[in-house]
Amino acid sequence: MIVQNALASVAVRNLATALPWYEKLLDAKASRPMPEVGEWQFRRGGGLQIYELPERAGEGSVTLAVNDLEPEIEHLQKLGIDTSHKTATDMVRTVMITDPDGNHIAIAEALMPGVIR
Repeated sequence: MIVQNALASVAVRNLATALPWYEKLLDAKASRPMPEVGEWQFRRGGGLQIYELPERAGEGSVTLAVNDLEPEIEHLQKLGIDTSHKTATDMVRTVMITDPDGNHIAIAEALMPGVIR
């Protein structure tokens, strides 16, 4: 298998409620490829979809790679999102947050080349 890219997807209880939260988090409007889906494509590749499926909501996990974690933490704090769950190693720094449905989102900064792309 030769994979060209990947698209993460996260189930939410109610798309109409989740969409504004994710748009504020990502500071970008979602595209709507289907009525039940919100989607963002990222500059260096990959993407994120949220979709309405209440029975699976809150069980997802996704990592979003950033260049510099500190401004992202400031952005999260301005949005009122808990940023107390931080970790750091020689290779990566992260802050773990949860969306309103309980899905886990790691915001990660690579400290060594090639750790997170």
